[in-house]
Amino acid sequence: MQYLYAPWRSEYFEKEKSQCPFCDCANKIDSDEKLGVIFRAKYCFAVMNRYPYSAGHFMIIPYLHEEHIENLDDKIWQEMSYWVREGVKILKNELHASGVNIGMNLSKDAGAGIAMHCHYHLVPRWFGDTNFITTIGETRVCGTDLKDVYYKLVNAFNNVK
Repeated sequence: MQYLYAPWRSEYFEKEKSQCPFCDCANKIDSDEKLGVIFRAKYCFAVMNRYPYSAGHFMIIPYLHEEHIENLDDKIWQEMSYWVREGVKILKNELHASGVNIGMNLSKDAGAGIAMHCHYHLVPRWFGDTNFITTIGETRVCGTDLKDVYYKLVNAFNNVK
């Protein structure tokens, strides 16, 4: 059997956490740009992933600190789903993604890095852009400035009606 490792992510898992980073983002409303918050809605918000799989990878997170999606009120779940759909449109229209992975890792055993606060991932994809340079070269290739992508997403979400 062969094993593939992503050691650059260990920095995140080894840090002692005193508070949920998503609750931190939810509560620090004056630090949206610094934290990478893209938009805030009534029941949820979106934030750029600090360790993106591709440029434009962001998450949609309920303000409510809840691990289990089955415990979310319908209005929270519906709002999150609405923004996921809008997010897919924006990734396709603004970043010209030819595909988008959306999903949730529900619980630590399912691979969730922050299991105690459920969240959606939206990961834009482009044909031919996924490769093994990260694994073999211990290098993550990002073909664009993440700050530019952040501002592009913020502007696009600001225009959603």
